[in-house]
Amino acid sequence: MPNKTQANLDHHANQMNPNNQAYQDRMNNHSNQLNPNNWRYQPPKGGK
Repeated sequence: MPNKTQANLDHHANQMNPNNQAYQDRMNNHSNQLNPNNWRYQPPKGGK
């Protein structure tokens, strides 16, 4: 079992890892909501 310090170091290292998709999704969430090409978030369509 890794000690707490190592776990914390791994956590921070993972935050900087571009392959950590879950973290990247969280960090990009707000900007992604403004991206019309984001398939995960599509703003409500206005009635026409």
